[in-house]
Amino acid sequence: MSTIRTGFGYDVHQLQPGLPFWLGGIVVPHTHGALGHSDADVLIHVICDALLGAANLRDIGFHFPDTDPTYKGIDSKKLLVETMRLLRAKGYELGNVDSTICLERPKINPHIPEMQRVLAEVMGVEADLISIKATTTEKLGFVGRGEGVAAYASVLIVKA
Repeated sequence: MSTIRTGFGYDVHQLQPGLPFWLGGIVVPHTHGALGHSDADVLIHVICDALLGAANLRDIGFHFPDTDPTYKGIDSKKLLVETMRLLRAKGYELGNVDSTICLERPKINPHIPEMQRVLAEVMGVEADLISIKATTTEKLGFVGRGEGVAAYASVLIVKA
């Protein structure tokens, strides 16, 4: 069994007017929010998927299916807590997270330090282990038109 493993996550959510915009465990002020079964926090979802994949624990939909009413409207931070529990139960600890959020607006760079702080607290790690970057798609595609948000994450996990 490997002592070092990597994982990758990708997720997309549609943006709708009037919804709260949960991103990285915080509400980011915006006229639109992400639509989903849970709170639709695309950044937490990709981190969960990357961690689960790295530990060969399937994916977020397997553990938290959108067909289960238990997860309707759930705070995605609770999903991340459970994901970290599963990871640690298998004997792994987080090495680091590197993530990218694709979004035309709002600008999220001012919110990144708070996202790092919140995610680190939820995951029980140092904030320095969580990299969050932001980019646009230069007005191209569904992200460029403001119809949705996408995110990617890669993680490194190590045998504890």
